Amino acid sequence: MTIRNIQQSDNDALAKLIRSVFEEYHAPLLNTVYDDPRTQTMFENFQHPRCEYFVVEYEGEVLGGCGYYPTEGLPEGYAELVKFYFSPKLRGKGMGKKLMQQVIEAARTAGYSNLYIESFTEFSHAVSMYEKLGFKHIPNRLGNSGHTATTIYMQKNLSSTR
Repeated sequence: MTIRNIQQSDNDALAKLIRSVFEEYHAPLLNTVYDDPRTQTMFENFQHPRCEYFVVEYEGEVLGGCGYYPTEGLPEGYAELVKFYFSPKLRGKGMGKKLMQQVIEAARTAGYSNLYIESFTEFSHAVSMYEKLGFKHIPNRLGNSGHTATTIYMQKNLSSTR
């Protein structure tokens, strides 16, 4: 398995993967990443100077990805951890933790002091992993992602060692 930077040719595979995970877990489809038109053009959206998106690929197939992005309206020094989705083929192999650690380190290297995440109770396995990696629940949404259906908000101080 290879972790690499997103390429334009990944757009369709990533959009399909993300939407299939929402359907698999019966997560809300409106006002989420599922119906966000930016999900179809992820490569283009990650051409911002202070963001990155990493793809997990195996034998030419895109099986997952995750990135960080300076979402509009976040507090100074914050980036949002975004679009962390894995194919069932990839889950349970330790790649989620490995990819998350890479994204956390990349955001730290880019100069961010905190990462913020929005999620859903339907994605409880991912939320559990976020907790193990030092993300703390916060009571309210930060920033203007446009994904107003989310119900879980978390943040991680990147100066912590965990």
